[in-house]
Amino acid sequence: MKTQFKAESKKLLDLMINSIYTHKEIFLRELLSNASDAIDKLHFKSLTDSSIESDFSIEINIDKENRTLSISDTGIGMTKDELESNLGTIAKSGSLDFKTANKNDALDIIGQFGVGFYSAFMVADKVTVDTKSCESGDANRWVSEGADGYIIEKSDKQNLGTTVTLHIKKDSDDEKYSEFLDEFTIKRLVKKHSDYLRYPIKMECEHSRKKEGAKDDDENAWETYKTLDTLNSMTPIWKKNKKDLSDEEINQFYKDKFMDFENPAKVIQSKTEGTATYSSMLFVPSIPPFNYYTKDFEKGLQLYSSGVLIMEKCAELLPDYFSFVKGLVDSEDLSLNISRETLQHDRQLKIIAKSLDKKIKNELSSWLKNDRENYEKFFNNFGLQLKYGVYASYGANKDKLKDLLLFKSSNENKLTTIAEYVSRMKEKQQEIYYACGDSVEKISRMPQIESIRDAGYEVLYLTDDIDEFTIKMLNEYDGKKFKNVASGDINLDSDEKSKENEEKIKQHSNLFEIMKEALKDKVSDVKLSNRLKNGAVCLTTSGEMSIEMEKVLNSMPTDHKVKAQRVLEINGNHAIFQKLCDLEETDQDKLKEYAELLYIQAALIEGISPEDPVDFGNKISQIMAK
Repeated sequence: MKTQFKAESKKLLDLMINSIYTHKEIFLRELLSNASDAIDKLHFKSLTDSSIESDFSIEINIDKENRTLSISDTGIGMTKDELESNLGTIAKSGSLDFKTANKNDALDIIGQFGVGFYSAFMVADKVTVDTKSCESGDANRWVSEGADGYIIEKSDKQNLGTTVTLHIKKDSDDEKYSEFLDEFTIKRLVKKHSDYLRYPIKMECEHSRKKEGAKDDDENAWETYKTLDTLNSMTPIWKKNKKDLSDEEINQFYKDKFMDFENPAKVIQSKTEGTATYSSMLFVPSIPPFNYYTKDFEKGLQLYSSGVLIMEKCAELLPDYFSFVKGLVDSEDLSLNISRETLQHDRQLKIIAKSLDKKIKNELSSWLKNDRENYEKFFNNFGLQLKYGVYASYGANKDKLKDLLLFKSSNENKLTTIAEYVSRMKEKQQEIYYACGDSVEKISRMPQIESIRDAGYEVLYLTDDIDEFTIKMLNEYDGKKFKNVASGDINLDSDEKSKENEEKIKQHSNLFEIMKEALKDKVSDVKLSNRLKNGAVCLTTSGEMSIEMEKVLNSMPTDHKVKAQRVLEINGNHAIFQKLCDLEETDQDKLKEYAELLYIQAALIEGISPEDPVDFGNKISQIMAK
């Protein structure tokens, strides 16, 4: 006689089949996890009952002709009452009840939600459960075709344990259910989701071999045969002791698991107990993925619960600034939702993420300190992400990341940390000097840098677009402020030299006013330079925005353009200055033309193209023709 599911159970079953699980393939993971739980229960019982003997294994059988897929375990089985209780009421968890009844939190039971079994109806139009209980010795059968209800009857099952048989649905235009009767598909799904279940998952698999005595050119030289193969590896590599693992094993695991052709540059393995109990194995790739710096890249770690894959990429476990890290985390303490596909954002997950963040940071710091050469290779690949991390979230993580940063420097043109720069600062130096540009070569030839470098000060060379934004967010290091060499308020002159410049500025104030008027809104000021040695002119800025920052911001896809407050500085010791002074007295129109040409020259040095290249070319030609 068919027993009806309760009304609320019918609704839940319909929801289960159509909504809760996003991928139909998950059914196999759920049934294998349930089978593992059943064996766990019998194994726990065998610790106090010596009469229990079992080989503790799971077997999968495919019957393509009858379109059935069965999963058999040698676990504890269920009595008739347990069938009624566990399978007659959806969301009833026998595993959870068992764990609660035995008051043993150390029991590592995966299936603590009772809905996983019903995922079978996503791919099957009928499910049969044959089970023989260790408790009663009775064998019973539970049969259901879905929401209409179920029947329980006697079974002829001889061995302890449970066999779940799925009668696979017929293919439709939208769904190819027959793939779940394919040997290769089943092997792939076991490897993907259940590779680390602690009991062997076996299946009869087809192989081919050359017939004995057959020649290579024989038409029927090969034959097929079947063997009962174990599909899963059972012991996760991350749960093994480090001393028992070779570098070759770890490297091969990484390449196989995360689809990389190169060995990892860094392996970070840890086991943590206490507030957060988990095992992790993390990897820093040797080279960035091809799409790493694109919007298509997805960060995240593989997340396992007791060896069962729950999420392929759990983004919540990694901050953006460490998004280059690949790897996995396995925890027994996670709170999962009923489908196990989506994590509840609970305290435990946050604790694990915080712990991993600290672990990665400490490992990178140690790497920088103890293996500088390889750290620099890593930084060339992923340093941009650390710089973004300093700038992002209004600098919330700048103190955590600042000592991991490297910049090129005028000190032997090598990469340096900010701490190393500060350790080399001159006795009375109060500021950390930096310069921005497309390349080290271009920066080193900037006219603005001449006097600073001649005075013996070291300069950080910032060549990445994000660099100055990162430096601005840091603002200072160890009490030393950062200063752009192109800033308009730098003065390295002695008091005597500064006084001479002030007199010169007063003397030629009219000259500068004429030039400023000629340039109109191109500059906010024209002034005598106290930094130029050989160059005739240069552009500096007043205010917070530099010319390089202006270029970066204006390269973004937006209609709103920004402009730095540019200042044209003129070298008072250059021959061109005397020429300008002469023109002030004799030909102010030509003086204005020269002002425009000198501005364009200074802009070109900064990598800024003339607004009107034709007019610029014509003016140069006119001067050359005279």
